[in-house]
Amino acid sequence: MKRLLILGGTGDASELAAMASNIPGLEVRVSLAGRTSQPGEVSGIVRIGGFGGIDGLVKYLQTEQIDLLIDATHPFASQISWNAAAAVKEVKIPSLMLVRPAWEKDKNDNWIEVESVETAANILPSLAKRVFLTIGRQQLAPFANLNNIWFLMRAIDPPSPDTPLPQGKLLLARGPFSLEDEKKLLLEYDIDTIVSKNSGGGATYAKIIAARELGIKVLMVQRSAMPEVKRTACVEGAMAWLVSKLGVY
Repeated sequence: MKRLLILGGTGDASELAAMASNIPGLEVRVSLAGRTSQPGEVSGIVRIGGFGGIDGLVKYLQTEQIDLLIDATHPFASQISWNAAAAVKEVKIPSLMLVRPAWEKDKNDNWIEVESVETAANILPSLAKRVFLTIGRQQLAPFANLNNIWFLMRAIDPPSPDTPLPQGKLLLARGPFSLEDEKKLLLEYDIDTIVSKNSGGGATYAKIIAARELGIKVLMVQRSAMPEVKRTACVEGAMAWLVSKLGVY
């Protein structure tokens, strides 16, 4: 029996876990950070919580005798990806990063690309009055003191009670979202600007198409640097890599 550890937190990770669980002789483990209270159905043996940095992950890989690791975390959860790259190098096991491609700007998009959420918050007052904030629940605080802007905030789970929130309305919802519904939402709340992370993938891309068709600005937060490791852009590529690695044992 070989053991695969999937660092999860994305729909791709869940899909990969379901497919990998069908491989004979492979035990699939999925590690979730625990940022979402109800992550949905996940195949395999699920653990929730951090590892305690590189040393903690190294200890887990060694203690649990993990043979293979696939990093399928969110593109903006960069720290765990750096930790994983360092840990697998130390324990000398094969690894792969499954990272969905970033969205690419269309000629009809009105994007302002920024390096961080904080940068977006700093320039927003000069650009917007009614903002659709779609960056999750953990980075709302930088917008809390922007008193001349009304915010429509969308997240899967509510923010923690001590999080300073911008003025506006909080919507709790999980994608995927349809183009029709996203356009309706933007029009209903008279949104003039969207703040989004460049997460890639299809689950939330409809808001980008809706903004394009309605002529709405998008402040697009770019991804930070990722480790230079072997990677694939799709679940099928990850499965092909996995099968090839299992074949050499």
